[in-house]
Amino acid sequence: MDWKIKTFNELTNVELYTILQERTAVFVVEQNCPYLEVDGKDIDSYHLFAEKAGEISVYARLLPAGISYAEASIGRVLVKKDYRGQGHALDLLNKAITFIRDELKEPAIKIQAQSHLEKFYASFGFKSISSEYLEDGIPHIDMLLTFS
Repeated sequence: MDWKIKTFNELTNVELYTILQERTAVFVVEQNCPYLEVDGKDIDSYHLFAEKAGEISVYARLLPAGISYAEASIGRVLVKKDYRGQGHALDLLNKAITFIRDELKEPAIKIQAQSHLEKFYASFGFKSISSEYLEDGIPHIDMLLTFS
């Protein structure tokens, strides 16, 4: 896989189009959640993705502190259907956490995780900090990872 991390202004038109296409396919169509997927936060975010065979196979949006929360955040985490179950989500999260900790020098990461993925995120050290709640009809939980 060819991994890349880019600011919004570094993305090519084709990369941006493909990222938005994949995010809409997963979060709006596959999860049947009509919501404003393009929410204005992409411009201030970093975009971590891998390409394989000309496709975006995995993606995450990395948000510096102050964009979504007081802490840095990871969002829009996706693995395209054809690439699921192959360990790519582990690689993606490891790369995202390392970038936020080592490059952005952030002391913590807050995420809004789908509840069924709580154990997955906990395996990286995230701790639940909220009760379960519905977001766009899907059960979620807020989680926090702090670096010592």
